[in-house]
Amino acid sequence: MGTEETRKDVDFSNWQSLLEDGQWVSLPVSGPRPSARYKHSAVVVDEKLYISGGSRNGRYLSDVQVLDLRNLVWSDIKLKPNADKLEENNSQEVLSPICSHNMVRWGNKLLLLGGLSKKLSNEIIVWSIDLETNVCGILETSGKVPISRGGNSTTLVSSRLILFGGEDRSRRLLNDVNVLDLETMTWDVMETMQTPPAPRFDHTAALHAERYLFIFGGCSNISIFSDLHVLDLQTMEWSQPQVQGDLVSPRAGHAGITIDENWYIVGGGDNRNGCPETLVLNMSKLVWSVLTNVKQRDPLASEGLSVCSVVIGGQKYLVAFGGYNGKYSNEVFVLRPKLKDISRPKILQSPAAAAAAASVTAAYALSKTEKLDSATESSSKEAEKIPSEHDVAGQIEAIREEKTLLELSLTEVRAENSKLTGEIEEINGTHAELSKELQSVQGQLVAERSRCFKLEAQITELHKILESMHSIEDDVQALRIQKSEFERNLELASAVERQSSGGVWGWIAGGA
Repeated sequence: MGTEETRKDVDFSNWQSLLEDGQWVSLPVSGPRPSARYKHSAVVVDEKLYISGGSRNGRYLSDVQVLDLRNLVWSDIKLKPNADKLEENNSQEVLSPICSHNMVRWGNKLLLLGGLSKKLSNEIIVWSIDLETNVCGILETSGKVPISRGGNSTTLVSSRLILFGGEDRSRRLLNDVNVLDLETMTWDVMETMQTPPAPRFDHTAALHAERYLFIFGGCSNISIFSDLHVLDLQTMEWSQPQVQGDLVSPRAGHAGITIDENWYIVGGGDNRNGCPETLVLNMSKLVWSVLTNVKQRDPLASEGLSVCSVVIGGQKYLVAFGGYNGKYSNEVFVLRPKLKDISRPKILQSPAAAAAAASVTAAYALSKTEKLDSATESSSKEAEKIPSEHDVAGQIEAIREEKTLLELSLTEVRAENSKLTGEIEEINGTHAELSKELQSVQGQLVAERSRCFKLEAQITELHKILESMHSIEDDVQALRIQKSEFERNLELASAVERQSSGGVWGWIAGGA
């Protein structure tokens, strides 16, 4: 990991001339600052930083602000509604309050996609802001329009926008890939192969060599990710290549921007702490490195910040704005990238990773070669020469070295396959033992069921006996009543008999 560096606050007009490579600097901007916020979107156009929307204290914002990076002056853009679609309520905001959205430049327009908005819609909305007229409105789209979502990523590929993932209004996580053709404004769903990234939101995406879509980090409702996935836009196959370099911690709500073959990642967090590292991924070599660190509670170690790139005087810079790390920020930071030595070779551990890494590197090399060929064609053909014997020998030696590296990689792949085969056999053995145990348990369960059936039959018989006992008790009670009546009748009969058995003699005796 890199050592912690403290960013510097400076006060100067020609700020770019005093920057130190690889160190963030807080710019002393002038003019009314935008309100502090996070989960906004940002883009640079002609040395001007545009920001739109965002969230602050649970309230969505609808403003569009611009910072002139030459004179460091903020100004507010007064949006105008589309005259063809004016509504009766003139007091309504031209741009609906929005956050967790994406913004990309297309020609002289800014396009805003996705995000959480007060304008309820089941389908994703595409807003358009004309940079020349400041007219803002919703673009009509057709085709297989994706469902509305926030925390998605949007990547411009030629004249198409590739939208990945996000979270819908029901907090359902997504990992679908949708494409919007900007020439026809038609949506379509991209069918992919192999294992896609787990559904997520608040991740970052980047394009490499006009062919490979990189997805990094993000989160689900229970997990924070640090994984890297690559989608080949020609074969539509997902892969998860192995990367080397510095350890990368899980993060979501971070920001990313590419400069040449390097992908810079700033900020993010894990819902407990912000990430203080500014990372850089060499997308050709698949090597992570830490460019610099800031303090733990620094605005740059925030979730929901933005980062863009700008070219001033032929020099490229990173520009960061906003974010939340216990406190909302509206500061602007710049950094002049400092390249590190990341020429270490890749170690390929699986066929899928090897194929993905090799294809990414090959595509980058091919794009460089095509650019070189294009420049060469414009020069005089007379300068072309037949390769010398020395050059041919050097190429042969390079091919041999590459062959040796590939053979080593193949050996590693075979070793890993052997290891995986052993693990599969062990798992199969465990499965067999568990199957036997399951059969034994099933047998015991059958015996217990039979015992339960017998007990239920005995209980039924006892119920019948109990019912018959109730009937017998009723009979006994009836007999007792009959016996009592019989005994009373018997006593009465005995008394009458005694009285009648004396006759006349009894009467005389009584008279005497």
